[in-house]
Amino acid sequence: MAVKVISFYQEGCMGCEEQTPILRQVEKDLGIVIEEIDAVKNPQHIKTYNLRVTPTTLVLEGDEVRERMEGLVHREDLEAAIRRHLSQPLPR
Repeated sequence: MAVKVISFYQEGCMGCEEQTPILRQVEKDLGIVIEEIDAVKNPQHIKTYNLRVTPTTLVLEGDEVRERMEGLVHREDLEAAIRRHLSQPLPR
């Protein structure tokens, strides 16, 4: 099953602004795409994923949340969380 990574943010959130370059680096390092969604402009996701804070980054397999990281996540921790769920291990 494919792994999908979504990062929820909102405008004006300092942690979200700090998270964005980390997301770009992880995308580059792992060769994946991380979808960014403005939680305020897409409120249906707040209930669906029980969002309480931004940034919140989710690693999903199918429709199931496998990892939930609330607040700013450091690159190493985010990469480790994603790697745990990739079907083909990526080189380190």
